Amino acid sequence: MVRWATGRAERALEGYFGPSWASFAGIFIVTNLGLLALGATLPVLPRFITEELNGSDLEVGIVTGAFAFTGFFVRPLAGNAADRVGRRKTVIAGSSLAVVAGALLFLPASIAWLIVSRLFLGAGEGTVFTAGSAWNVDMAPPECRGRMIGLYGLAIWTGLTLGPPVGEVLLHLGGYNLVWAFATAAPVMAALIASRLPESVDPGAAESRGPLISREAAGPGGTFSLGVVGFAAVSAFIVLSLDDRDIHHGALVFSVFAGTVVATRIVGGHLPDQIGAGRCAVGAALIEAAGLFLLGAAQSLPVAILGAMGMGAAFSILFPALSLIAVNRVAPERRGAAMGTFTASFDLGMLVGSPAVGAAAAIGGYSAAFYVACACALACAALSTRFIGDPESEPGAA
Repeated sequence: MVRWATGRAERALEGYFGPSWASFAGIFIVTNLGLLALGATLPVLPRFITEELNGSDLEVGIVTGAFAFTGFFVRPLAGNAADRVGRRKTVIAGSSLAVVAGALLFLPASIAWLIVSRLFLGAGEGTVFTAGSAWNVDMAPPECRGRMIGLYGLAIWTGLTLGPPVGEVLLHLGGYNLVWAFATAAPVMAALIASRLPESVDPGAAESRGPLISREAAGPGGTFSLGVVGFAAVSAFIVLSLDDRDIHHGALVFSVFAGTVVATRIVGGHLPDQIGAGRCAVGAALIEAAGLFLLGAAQSLPVAILGAMGMGAAFSILFPALSLIAVNRVAPERRGAAMGTFTASFDLGMLVGSPAVGAAAAIGGYSAAFYVACACALACAALSTRFIGDPESEPGAA
């Protein structure tokens, strides 16, 4: 018998300092460890590819975005598995795949092995975040579900905020192998912590959870994928772009971006619950477009930082707003599938967006990568207008 029944889990976070809050913190830490390892490699991989392997800008984009390929296909499977066998087992399986990804970095260096490593990473982190998202929603009361989705998402952004400077320090102290060791050890710790957390659903409660893909989540997810292209541009080219313009400090600018995501989630995470998820999505996508334009046009560090702050604030709200619409459209026993379908949209955006911005950079320079992403953000805003007024996007929707 699981520790919580699903119905009780709906009210679990009413007491912030009870056992359920400790379990939420555990889920947060598990996901955070994986993203901290990912963040540590973000400023390191582009340099490793261009300096050690003499790789091209297009190869940087392909390697950086390769994790999205397996993530895209694995997330719906992970969501279905989370519904069928439970959240905890699924999270542990995902962390184990991430360990393999880190270990593969120690093999003789080549673009091919880096891509294989990133494919395993996509499968692992995609599984962890998808099952963890459903685990988190199980515990969230309907009236603050959007805020709790946003808070859980901070596991990503605190990891990505701290990860790049950690990666830079490790690279300075021990070279690339020390960075690879950290990328292997962090998911090991995550799996150990997950094994100690209580399950939130009874895996045997329903023999059939429905189709693998959630149609209800496909619309919000497809819209979100357009906003993800901006993240693809920032993660792949912010360091190289600012170095090319003699601005430098790309790791700092990326940390400002991720730090703004964290701050905005803390201060404004309630907005989708209070003013409506559809309205928040439109506004966030427009601000993202403005931030990306500034990053493409910046000729000084302050302008680049301003663009990163705009991009971070927008991306912070866009994810919980659109995911709230997706999860409000399904029954509790289908939350894993809904989050699997929705979170796969992140990988879709990276899978298509990373090579696209890489090609744009190769053809028109680094600024072109950010301008292409800006156009995608404007398209995201246009598509988000259709959610305004839908019952699932209005304040108080459950």
